[in-house]
Amino acid sequence: MFRFFKRKSTPETASTEVQAEAAPDGVAAPTLPTVAEAPQPQAAHAAVETPALVAEEQPASGWFNRLRSGLRKTGAGISGLFGGSRIDEALYEELEAALIMADAGMPATTALLADLRKRVKAARAETPQQVRALLADALADLLAPLQKPLDIGRQQPTVLMMVGVNGAGKTTTIGKLTQHLLRAEEKVLLAAGDTFRAAAREQLVAWGQRNQVQVIAQEGGDPAAVAFDAVSAGKARDMDVVIVDTAGRLPTQLHLMEELKKVKRVVAKAMDGAPHEILLVIDANNGQNALAQVRAFDDALGLTGLVITKLDGSAKGGVIAAIARERPVPVYFIGVGEGLDDLQPFDARAFARALVGEG
Repeated sequence: MFRFFKRKSTPETASTEVQAEAAPDGVAAPTLPTVAEAPQPQAAHAAVETPALVAEEQPASGWFNRLRSGLRKTGAGISGLFGGSRIDEALYEELEAALIMADAGMPATTALLADLRKRVKAARAETPQQVRALLADALADLLAPLQKPLDIGRQQPTVLMMVGVNGAGKTTTIGKLTQHLLRAEEKVLLAAGDTFRAAAREQLVAWGQRNQVQVIAQEGGDPAAVAFDAVSAGKARDMDVVIVDTAGRLPTQLHLMEELKKVKRVVAKAMDGAPHEILLVIDANNGQNALAQVRAFDDALGLTGLVITKLDGSAKGGVIAAIARERPVPVYFIGVGEGLDDLQPFDARAFARALVGEG
């Protein structure tokens, strides 16, 4: 799920009152942000150093079962095509239609079927069930470049900037991601950068209270200034991770996209090299429109990763194949349910097997 780098010894408890650095030129000086305080988790950093790379355990078979169940709507038209006894053009035509209906897109579908034909010929496959396994292999290879762990610990704090359109599940994703980081004994600070919608701020504060982490928030004001104060506080408080929420927006809202660029610039002034990760949260139900979102946000901000949510309610999860073919931004996490454990790292082979109904 994450790739962790060398940890430090347990720090002394930082004061909760921090004198924030002066906001950079071009950013309206905000009123002193409200800090939603909550007790820190009991888990502490180990006093001894761990190896340079520490990988979290891979999901158990129970996760694969949830993944297969979650992809049932997307894979329904694909997995049911292998019950026959012959490999013929009709099978390939049905596969093409099913992949397009799953929103894999024509370029990815064409590439997949061309690769599949080569594999079928090389393996001398004789039954549709063998074709199913070969399709899973072809899909896994196409998706493999998207599989990458989220690096935590190269910088302290590691600053994550979360972006996305309204309703994609961005704030909920932040809450779930925070829980995963806390389980790995990381100290997390949240920034309520969505200053336009009061409910968004309150929702993030609620997640902060649930996870027992601090939240930097204020009513109204400049989101870039909130982000600046949060990163400054994260440095002063010796935090491991700062997660900056932003207001949901459509890529066509150019003035709001410019505001995101401003947040990125201001965060960089608060800490050299930040934000270290810019993650786009996309709703799988958007299908091919999700690919358009990836293009737009990547062009504007330079995305480092994706989180794909709501796969369990979507018949359009094949858009991941379109992303892999046309804009291969790493997919760090996928969500197939509402529970905390339903946000898991993207595994290309497990996803491919679940999608075609193998295993």
